[in-house]
Amino acid sequence: MIREPSAHSSPLAGDVRGRNFYTLDPWLRQLLPLYLSPELCDHLEPHLDSLGALAGGRLDALADAADKNEPVLRTRDRFGRDEEWIDYHPSYHAMEGIAFGELGLHAMSHRGGVLGWPDPYPSVAKYSFQYIFTQAEFGLMCPISVSDTSAHLVKQFAGDELRERLLPRMLSLDPHELWKGSQFMTEKAGGSDVGAIETIAHHVEGETWRLYGEKWFCSHADAQVALLLARPEGAPGSTAGLGLFAMPRTLDDGNRNRYRIVRLKPKLGTRSMASGEILLEGAEAWQIGDVHRGFKQMMEQVNLSRLSHGFRAAAMMRRCLNEALTVARGRSAFGKTLIDMPLVRRQLGKLLVPTEQALSMSLFAAAMVDEAAAGSSAAATTLRMLTPLIKYRTCRDNIRVATGAMEMRGGNGYVEDWVNARLVRDAHIGVIWEGTSNINALDAITRAIGRESAHESLVAALEERLASAVALPEPFRERLADQLHRAVELACEIARQPELETQARRGAAALYHASSAVLLAWESARMGDARRALVADLISRHRLGTQSPLAVADESGDAAALDLLLSEQGAGTQQVVSALG
Repeated sequence: MIREPSAHSSPLAGDVRGRNFYTLDPWLRQLLPLYLSPELCDHLEPHLDSLGALAGGRLDALADAADKNEPVLRTRDRFGRDEEWIDYHPSYHAMEGIAFGELGLHAMSHRGGVLGWPDPYPSVAKYSFQYIFTQAEFGLMCPISVSDTSAHLVKQFAGDELRERLLPRMLSLDPHELWKGSQFMTEKAGGSDVGAIETIAHHVEGETWRLYGEKWFCSHADAQVALLLARPEGAPGSTAGLGLFAMPRTLDDGNRNRYRIVRLKPKLGTRSMASGEILLEGAEAWQIGDVHRGFKQMMEQVNLSRLSHGFRAAAMMRRCLNEALTVARGRSAFGKTLIDMPLVRRQLGKLLVPTEQALSMSLFAAAMVDEAAAGSSAAATTLRMLTPLIKYRTCRDNIRVATGAMEMRGGNGYVEDWVNARLVRDAHIGVIWEGTSNINALDAITRAIGRESAHESLVAALEERLASAVALPEPFRERLADQLHRAVELACEIARQPELETQARRGAAALYHASSAVLLAWESARMGDARRALVADLISRHRLGTQSPLAVADESGDAAALDLLLSEQGAGTQQVVSALG
């Protein structure tokens, strides 16, 4: 039950609970028509609006309750039988019903019929639902995402018999038939170093395998089917010897498979969702695809998960920004409303810029997923460059934005009665799951650029978009183009020289900032609200410009830009051009 605040005034600023998270985000509403057909936008509008109201209301309250009532592992029933299960608070099951049953978030890009649309949804549409959902609940997004991506791997690589066995269950909207998915990869010896995985796969007969070993950090520990990497007996070491397997929780005879959840992790964040340690004791599993290409197959799931993390980070930053704006507009101190104070406005700008960067970069990458699926090799290469960049930068920015929003609320932000504490805790998992910051920066620079020259397709796509933004001043576009080329030159130089590996994060950040500035400028030229060019200008001057740390910073262009960006009204191109100077 949601209790509305008293009609009596309070000196404490409110929050965004009770508001519609979709209507609260005018830029998302304007960005979707750049990527989706008018017919699909019209179809999605009422569903996104309904989810926005749900996210700001009942879903947010459920998320708060699930976070405060963590899952509990039960190892035996009252008769002493080893009927192992995880007890969840009813609020968690209610959120599962919304996500998997009512919305079909796990299935909407794989099958038709979800929310009345006859075809599978494009990725941009799917991730837009995830984006709004995550603003209320982050923890459940792991089971949603990994169920979605596990189905993708089964569709792509499994044989016909296994696809027919698994996909109807994995894509069902009926909670009694649904098999939710998971990914068990991390081990004590093999975290980021996947090639060090020690789990052994013993081939019995036919297509049957038995798995032995231990998985150390398994989120969604009680999923009905888990995808995992294991090394077939006699296979070589490193990632080259790993196979990909699907392990059911329940066997065909109704008995539990031969693995145990040893314990649940007492995590810093994502407390609503159960992560555990799994002991494999001869668990039966099915081979997926070529048993000698398991790692390469699994990397498709990892890369899709990285993109999902970009949207989740963008979503959490949007929630944090909206919470901070609500505080700044609703609280007074020293005789002024907070938002009228110059330093507060500057701090809000620091929350706003990474929030918009994350949304633009993630939507662009989602569009590349769809173009790549349609056969575009250029889009596939562009996506190869984008996913580690997005995972690296958005998840790091999310921590800073969550902390900044907590600080804007002050002491109440540190108290668990308010959402800020949960947002700060949950933000930190983004730099752990699917590769740490170092792993993703190295993937972007030394592999995507150094080995695959993936930056070339990205630059071509960005140059095309920037050239079309003719409504913006030519000197501004030339500055963005120059910074993009210089960022690429830096990243390529780091990729060419192994001794510069320590600068991989710097190169990845520069390429992310330059790419996002171009995208924001392109969006601005195509939208009714042109203010995104101001965000591009702030990135250009403060993230890509050169200023001495020992000199007074030149912020002469910031005040006018922040006036427009923090306004609740849009702005036309002429207003924006004037603010650009």
